[in-house]
Amino acid sequence: MDTYKTVFESTKGEETATYEETISFYIRLAKEFPEINIQTIGETDSGFPLHVVTFNPDGDFNFDNVRKEKAILLINNGIHPGESDGIDATMLLYRDLAIEKLKAPKNTVLVTIPIYNIGGALNRNSTTRVNQNGPKEYGFRGNALNYDLNRDFVKMDTKNAKTFTQIFHLVKPDVFIDNHVSNGADYQYTLTHLFTQHNKLGGELGSFLHKSFIPEIEKGLSEKEWDITPYVNVFNRPPELGFSQFMDHPRYSTGYTTLWNTLGFMVETHMLKPYAQRVEGTLEIMKTTIDVIENEYQNIKKLRTESLAKSQESGNYYFNWQVDTTQTSTLNFKGYEAEMMDSEVTGLSRLKYHKDKPFTKEIQYQNFYYPKDTVPIPEAYLIKKGQQKVLDRFDLNNITYFPLETDTVLQVETYRIVDFSTRKNPYEGHYLHYNTQVEKSVKKVHFSAGDYLVPTKQDGIRYIMETLEPQGVDSFFNWNFFDTILQQKEGFSPYVFEDLALDLLKKDSVLRETFLLKKQLEPDFAENWYTQLDWIYQHSPYSESAYLRYPVYRIARNSAAASLVNLE
Repeated sequence: MDTYKTVFESTKGEETATYEETISFYIRLAKEFPEINIQTIGETDSGFPLHVVTFNPDGDFNFDNVRKEKAILLINNGIHPGESDGIDATMLLYRDLAIEKLKAPKNTVLVTIPIYNIGGALNRNSTTRVNQNGPKEYGFRGNALNYDLNRDFVKMDTKNAKTFTQIFHLVKPDVFIDNHVSNGADYQYTLTHLFTQHNKLGGELGSFLHKSFIPEIEKGLSEKEWDITPYVNVFNRPPELGFSQFMDHPRYSTGYTTLWNTLGFMVETHMLKPYAQRVEGTLEIMKTTIDVIENEYQNIKKLRTESLAKSQESGNYYFNWQVDTTQTSTLNFKGYEAEMMDSEVTGLSRLKYHKDKPFTKEIQYQNFYYPKDTVPIPEAYLIKKGQQKVLDRFDLNNITYFPLETDTVLQVETYRIVDFSTRKNPYEGHYLHYNTQVEKSVKKVHFSAGDYLVPTKQDGIRYIMETLEPQGVDSFFNWNFFDTILQQKEGFSPYVFEDLALDLLKKDSVLRETFLLKKQLEPDFAENWYTQLDWIYQHSPYSESAYLRYPVYRIARNSAAASLVNLE
């Protein structure tokens, strides 16, 4: 084993391997062990390609062949390179499998991205993880363009995310692990887990995750005397007050992989624990997960296939998940006594944990969610050919769509954006929208040859729904892909429009009565002459059809236009 000793081992658990040392280690393993293959794929913003390292005792590295008989586990490391535990733990895992220190799995093939955020890994320092207990040096959270890659899986601003998508759809993993480190509070655990939310995953697959997969991993770790608890989702308050499960929206790695019914979770070790202990814990949870997959691989593959079929036949799509306060679970939580005391720095109140006062208490854990919004799943969407940012992301995610061959007029469902809020501060290169509300209507719309039809009955149905329904928390609308519709391009001159507005009110009794009632009920409206004229303008034939009109259209199931989907 000394021949294949890692940097982590040679420094007695005090240091993590650099990017170059990590890749060199895997290249050497691949050269000397036929069970291991390494390949480069795609680009990153750092200028370096990503690597994919596969362990298969059969020596078959064709994923189309592999998935016929085996389950595939994809392990992602170094998305935040300062959280380097998974980088070193996965090197140990592959080495121990190669030299047969660990028994090779028969039913599971391992795939890893050794370091996903290469730009961040190259930006080594020893200060940016100010609270973290080792290693001596580590990478930086932001990538080469200073994006947080664990917010980029849907919007895909980075080359890293685009290449990850390529890898994900090449591998098509049954289970996905993303290795992290965090600290929202102090407690006794080294290991915490952040699984994708089971209600959001849905159906029998979600039930299996909640009732079987997670408990089996927890049990396996307990038998090895490794305590683990759900990710402690609190900030600056004691966890014994209770906490909710973290909701992994599609912007996050596990939220994205869940869109294809992959069982995903993040390992979150506790940054205040010694580095060697954290790496060992990360290794143990990966080994335990492999053991569970070995026993459950046929069931996992069956449930994933059935779940995909059911999602394509479902009548409704559920999204914008909220904590269900009517249901809770009880955790036997191992924490430390805490108190609020005067700060010697600020003179104000501060939180202090007492590690000499450990406790075990029952606390409430809110791990049930319900969907705030429900929409009928359409037969297809129609997208104008100019929406290239959307189409580029569909291409990367293997979404099938067809160009219309001729100009046509179709009766479709359209959305008008009636309200939304926008972050006042930049967030990952965007001013993100939220609380988006729409008004749906049915209209005849002219489409040109070359506009695109996107059927929903395909493997990427959940990706399509999450990105194209503007109310979705991580929709393309909320990520600013369609902000040009929010700006009115034409307007009116008040002194000219006054006479036209009067004529409109005289000729349209419904418009006139609605206008007068609005003046009566809304004093602010009644006292603002321009707002009144603008209201008449917006409700007249002269208003812009593109203003606030969402440029993606829905073909309802069983509508006359739905036959077009079957013809393409």
